[in-house]
Amino acid sequence: MISANAAMTGFYDYGEVARSVLIAIAASYAALDLAGRITAASGRARLAWLSGGATAMGIGIWAMHFEGMLAFGLPVSVEYHWPTVLLSLVVAILASAFALSVVSRQKFGRVQALTGSVIMGGGIAALHYLAMASMRLPAITRFSLLLVLFSILLAVLFSLLALQLAFDLRAETSWSVPRRLGSAMLMGVAVSAMHYTGMAAATFIPASPPDLSHAVRISPLGNNAIAIVTLIVMVAAMATSSVDRRTEAEVRRLNQDLEQRVAERTLQLEALNHALRKEIAERKRAEEALRQTQTRTESVLESVADIHILFDRGWHYLYVNRAAVRAIGSPREQILGRTLWELFPDIIGTELDRQYRRAMGERFPVVFDFYYPTLNTWWENRFYPAPEGLSVFATNITDRKSAERVLQETQAKLARVTRVLAMGELAAAIAHEVNQPLAAIVTNANFCLRQLAGAAPNTGKLREAIAEIANDGTRASAVISRIRALLQKGAPERVELDVNQVIQEVAVLLRDELTRNRVSLRTDFGADLPRVSGDRVQLQQVLINLVMNGIEAMRTFAHPARELLIKSARNHNEVLIQVQDSGEGLDPQQAEHIFEPFFTTKPEGIGMGLSISRSIVESHGGRLWAESSSKGALFQFTLPAQ
Repeated sequence: MISANAAMTGFYDYGEVARSVLIAIAASYAALDLAGRITAASGRARLAWLSGGATAMGIGIWAMHFEGMLAFGLPVSVEYHWPTVLLSLVVAILASAFALSVVSRQKFGRVQALTGSVIMGGGIAALHYLAMASMRLPAITRFSLLLVLFSILLAVLFSLLALQLAFDLRAETSWSVPRRLGSAMLMGVAVSAMHYTGMAAATFIPASPPDLSHAVRISPLGNNAIAIVTLIVMVAAMATSSVDRRTEAEVRRLNQDLEQRVAERTLQLEALNHALRKEIAERKRAEEALRQTQTRTESVLESVADIHILFDRGWHYLYVNRAAVRAIGSPREQILGRTLWELFPDIIGTELDRQYRRAMGERFPVVFDFYYPTLNTWWENRFYPAPEGLSVFATNITDRKSAERVLQETQAKLARVTRVLAMGELAAAIAHEVNQPLAAIVTNANFCLRQLAGAAPNTGKLREAIAEIANDGTRASAVISRIRALLQKGAPERVELDVNQVIQEVAVLLRDELTRNRVSLRTDFGADLPRVSGDRVQLQQVLINLVMNGIEAMRTFAHPARELLIKSARNHNEVLIQVQDSGEGLDPQQAEHIFEPFFTTKPEGIGMGLSISRSIVESHGGRLWAESSSKGALFQFTLPAQ
């Protein structure tokens, strides 16, 4: 039984108390976070952040107080007058809006701090005591005036602390998680201290049953729902603030980049304008100098042996020198004013026609050689864009072309001679290479004859012997084809080649020569090598020359381990081939001359093998060089990738 005049004994659910403190800390953290966003915003965005932030912060403060009240238990049933509860929520939101508005201003002096803390503290105290006034229970609530005044004082001091912390941390540069979390914990504990001081000021005396109209009971499920919804609102507010902060930072970074680019572009334009002004001044001086020297230039052009022609943009002849008049074969007055196509209709559609149009259309210098069938001469043409149209220079290079053709024919003959000489050195190896399949063919043929002469020929063995005869015949034919290709005279045929396959073919061709000289051949093929464009026979000739030189270098070498290494590898956009012997290496004095024509260290050599090998490699767009290493001589050459 409860005495009519005895105060009811209350008790706390410390789990609910802890949850109310957690909500207070979350609301404080959200308030600090939202203060920075409101300060950074302006216009409608500021109003939206202020409204949303006040709502989220007000719900958090209200939920903390209400959770604190629900944590307090009495031996009687307690219900809550929901209009009063809603009024306390509105007061919490208004107090939050005032607080956020104060801390987001540009100035926060002592007067603003004291005034704001009194108003905000009064709002929080009003929220607390309105929430307590919403309680409906069979008891009369009496308050200790001293504790009430102390709770209001705590509310004002808490508000002053909260406003000062929020103002100090509102700048984005002051934001740090540990600092803001520590401030939020301090503010949350202060709010909780004010609330529970206010709760301690109340005493409940039993009385008649209350008026329960518009009153509701808060079940444990409703209690949990209030806490969960409040935390969701806090998290959503902080998440929105974080996303907006990152978005604003990205926009700020983009704006800074744009401003920097604009500044850089402005400097570039200023420099360009200065350069243009300087260029215009220099051009004027150049034009003046050009006008002064034009007469002298024309007199020089008239005396040179090269053709000089000036066309306008409509392909009309504006100027021709004496050499051009002689080459065209018409008087100057019959040339000037006419077009190129009128004088030379047969060049339409030719390479000369295309290069003319390219130089005129692209305004780009063009240099190339062209054969004039009507004049039976070769000319080096140089087309240069000119202000009037196109300036053309042409030099008769018929004699040079003839000399180049003779030189190419001579080089081809020398290459064939070296191939014949190399094949002469390989005569024994070639004979052995051909005799092997021929001997196998004779053996298998005799076996077939013996089988056929017998009483019961073994058809299975006959079929196997005949198949081996066919394979050996194909092998002998392949050997003869390779030898014929090496000795064949004709224009090089450039095809797509696998360098590793070319090396393998040379290794098969030189197998017996290596065996006869007791040389061990080792190959190291690079994987996934790109294809090269080249003449198979010429590249085989280069490898044969290098391998034969290596065999010759080791022939007089007393060391018992004679080893020759052929290696292929990728080198950027090229394929690298290395041939290294285990001989004595290169004489430094002779190494500078080994690629010169007719230079040789062999008594029976003619000194053309390495010279022609280098010419072949360079004609393929590669390089050939030699190095002396600790293991002998190393010859290397590269070929551009396909």
